Amino acid sequence: MAASYTGLGAYSLNHADVFSVTSNQAALAQIKNPTFGVYGERRFLLANTNMYSSIVALPTVQGNFAFQADYFGYKNFNESQLGFAYARSMGTKLDIGIKFNYYSFRIPGYQNSSTVNFEIGAIAHLTGKLNAGVHFYNPVGGYLSKTGNEKLSSVYTFGIGYEASQSFLISAEIVKQEDLPVNVNAGVQYNFDKQFFACFGIASQNNSPYAGAGRQLGQLSC
Repeated sequence: MAASYTGLGAYSLNHADVFSVTSNQAALAQIKNPTFGVYGERRFLLANTNMYSSIVALPTVQGNFAFQADYFGYKNFNESQLGFAYARSMGTKLDIGIKFNYYSFRIPGYQNSSTVNFEIGAIAHLTGKLNAGVHFYNPVGGYLSKTGNEKLSSVYTFGIGYEASQSFLISAEIVKQEDLPVNVNAGVQYNFDKQFFACFGIASQNNSPYAGAGRQLGQLSC
């Protein structure tokens, strides 16, 4: 349900933001201020593939917390997920995070099912410029409550990020979803004078390139 290109800043000390939590919950440990983000996408310009996501992150002295809500689909088929995440730094070299989710899908007149699952991640800051991490989504369980024999896929991810400077990030993820070929998400992001930023990359699973740009307006990014 997540867009691959919103979370590659997870493997970074200077580019991590609230949407990095969608890639690896350990990135939440790098959020320094209370943060709220919303995201919407209409894939292929089709109303049937609408996707919306919102995240609230709250740093505390006991660790950082986040709440995430996601929706994908339309009135005749849709998926939704509510998640609660926690992350903290284990010293200066390692961040860890975990997230618990309530997932459901709905097909009116046919089937409605739900399940509870979790995801867990860790990010190691190997040097001042190089960061790497692992993330596991639904490593066990996740069976849909009303079917009993159908489960959510498990997803295993290895990510790495290289910060050539505080303004330039090269990042990539190798993603293995259960019963599907390996997918590689790779991209770069560059910040111009801390006010403007641009990014581009590609997801190999469906050979989908992407590009984007934005601006920092005080405490607001758009």
